[in-house]
Amino acid sequence: MYVPKHFREEDLVKLHAFMSGNPFALAISNQEGVPVASHIPVILQAEPGPYGQLLGHFALGNSQWKTFDGSQEVLIIFQGPHAYISPSWYSEPAISVPTWNYAVVHAYGVPRLVEDPDDLMALLGDQVHVFEGTDKPAWFLQPENEAICKMARGVVGFTMSITRLQGKYKLNQNRSLTDQGQVIDQLETQDDVSKGVAALMRKRIAQ
Repeated sequence: MYVPKHFREEDLVKLHAFMSGNPFALAISNQEGVPVASHIPVILQAEPGPYGQLLGHFALGNSQWKTFDGSQEVLIIFQGPHAYISPSWYSEPAISVPTWNYAVVHAYGVPRLVEDPDDLMALLGDQVHVFEGTDKPAWFLQPENEAICKMARGVVGFTMSITRLQGKYKLNQNRSLTDQGQVIDQLETQDDVSKGVAALMRKRIAQ
């Protein structure tokens, strides 16, 4: 990923928080010479390793899981809010051009399949625990439930130790604080996704 210095984010705590806050990720790998991608929910564990590890699963019918056998490096992308930025929002629009503000994290690693049924059930339980929430979850996984066990046989789990992380927060850092403030004001009049970009910009400026 092309990451100019202005937009580079390397703080591991911030990257982890971003990944956990945007867990519906895009997994990209190579299958018989062809790039393939799947949109899947992924959870982050801060340990082991210097960057942590990712846990996820595919539907058994999605053949991309066969590329997660430890034979190749895989890219998993976590995408945050994004929005079009009009030059008219800047102090000097005549010498500016349109752009797009966004935040994204790329995680690289060599994933391995979870083949043991008990380990798979534990992985699925971890995902449910995270997405349901830890405070009185409305639903929890019951490994002894025969119907649940049958459905679990229809998915393939994986773990991926993260070997490399790239964070890019393209949020007008190359513009003046005045311009950044004007962009924030305009974004806050737009849709909810644009308001999310505004919130990221305000948070970054405040840090």
